[in-house]
Parts: sequence; structure tokens; C-alpha cells
Amino acid sequence: MFRRTVLTLAAAALTSTLIPATTLAQQGASTMPTPTKSGYVPVNGSKVYYATYGQSASLAPLVLLHGGLMTVEAFGPILATLAATREVIAIEAQGHGRTGLLDRAMSFENMAADVAAVIAVLGYDKVDVMGYSMGGSTGLRLALDHPELVGKLVIASAPYAFAGWHDYNQQGMRSMSSALAEMMKPSPLYAAFAAVNPDPETNFGKLLDQMAYMGRDYDWSAEIGNLKAPTLLVVGDWDAVRTSHTAKFFELLGGGLHDAQWDRSGMNANRLAILPGVTHYTMMTELKLAETALGFLNG
Repeated sequence: MFRRTVLTLAAAALTSTLIPATTLAQQGASTMPTPTKSGYVPVNGSKVYYATYGQSASLAPLVLLHGGLMTVEAFGPILATLAATREVIAIEAQGHGRTGLLDRAMSFENMAADVAAVIAVLGYDKVDVMGYSMGGSTGLRLALDHPELVGKLVIASAPYAFAGWHDYNQQGMRSMSSALAEMMKPSPLYAAFAAVNPDPETNFGKLLDQMAYMGRDYDWSAEIGNLKAPTLLVVGDWDAVRTSHTAKFFELLGGGLHDAQWDRSGMNANRLAILPGVTHYTMMTELKLAETALGFLNG
């Protein structure tokens, strides 16, 4: 009884940390535009799924990276807006959605290397990148580890250190394991996974085991000063990422350290946006996110 109670509480913490409400998950799937192209890029003897939307000859392509335990459909409500002015390349991370379970440990560094491989195979020299939550951390590692590939970077609802999450959300991430799989099967998150994964009954539990990685402690503060790509940080005013941590993140990027002066000469290329009335679980569906990101990317 005690073990089941602990697992139930862990599943609740994990669920509230990683997945939006049922209506949002359904909304994402129902509003997906038709991809212009989709396929797989070979990685480590397995494959990584991507799909492209929209097109533009004048603007850099935008690589879109989803959150933990999600699929590209999570961005459905804003994907058409993002793809209206440029090509969008949505990539599904290791073990997620249509991408197979890769025979290696999960890490942000490995997932960033996968994104770099997709960019190379598609023939692009440089792209802009927008990542949400786990995808934001992956995007940050991509810009740090493969700076030549990233033009501009949008990090939505993601910290530079594990301590940046609120305590409750840290507990959810630390609880990840296949022991939670059965209790999570009624969730919209499992439904989205099962809709596109070839063997969800087996692979969902394996993915949860791999994602135990998300609960490890890390701190990239010493590397943030090396970031070369102009970066926009976006959080909700009621996010799972601490507001104080995001402010420190912006300061590590050189932002907000002094008055920018009348002529804006004191500003650098980095920006910060705190979206009102937005939570971690609604961020990826918010038109505010798309408009804010495009203002930065196109500006």
C-alpha cells in the first residue's frame, strides 16, 4: 500500500510537471497543419523523426523542439503562425513520438547532437531554434555545443540549472521511471505518444526509464557567457521555472545589468519576456509565445 501511494503521488507530480490539460493536448493534435515534408535521419543505428512546415527563401529555417514526453503535435495551436513566415522544422527527441528508443543514455548533449545531425542532413548551414521546456534545454546545449549552427535562439520555460525548477517540479522529474507507466496511461500524454509510436505499450515505460535523466542535478551557469547566438528567454508569470532564476539567466546573458540609455546603446542582442497569465502547461499553445518569438526572430 505504501509503495502504491508513493507511486501515485510521484505520478501526480510528474503529470502536473510535464503535461498540459487534456483539452490542450487534443487541441494540439486537431490543429496540426499538413507537413510539407517528413522523414527520418539515421542516428546511432536508429532514427530521429522530423517534419517541415511552411517555407521562406528569405528567412532562416526555424527548428522547433518540444517538451518532455511530448510530440510535435504539442505545438499544434501555434505551428501555423510560426510557419506563415518561414520554414519550420519540428524534431522529435530521443524515444519520443515517432523517434525510436536510441541505444544510449539520454542527455541534453546527446539530443542536441541529434538536432545537429538533422540540420546537417537537411543541408542547412545555420538555423534559428526555439525549444520549450526539455526542448529549451536541448536548444541551449545545441547553441553551446554547436554554435556554428544557431543563428538566433528562443528558450521557452527552461532553466540553465536543475535548481531553476520549483521544488514540486523537481520532485516530479526525480520520480520518472517505468513504474509510473500504468498510472500514466489514462493521461492525454500517453494518448499522444500511443497515436504515433509503433509500440507504445513497450516503449512508453522504456522512455520513462530513460527520462530519469531529467531528474539529475546540473548547472550550466559557467557556460552561459559563451553563448554566441542572440537569445530570447520566455517564461510565464506562473511558470514551473522560478522567475528569480530566469532573471539570473538574463543577467548571465548580460541583460538587465544597467540602464540601456535613451538611445538603447546599453542593450545587447538578448531579450527577456514574461508572458502574463501563462503557465508552464499552456506555454506551448499560446499565441503570445508565437508572436513574441517571431518579433524577436524577425526583428
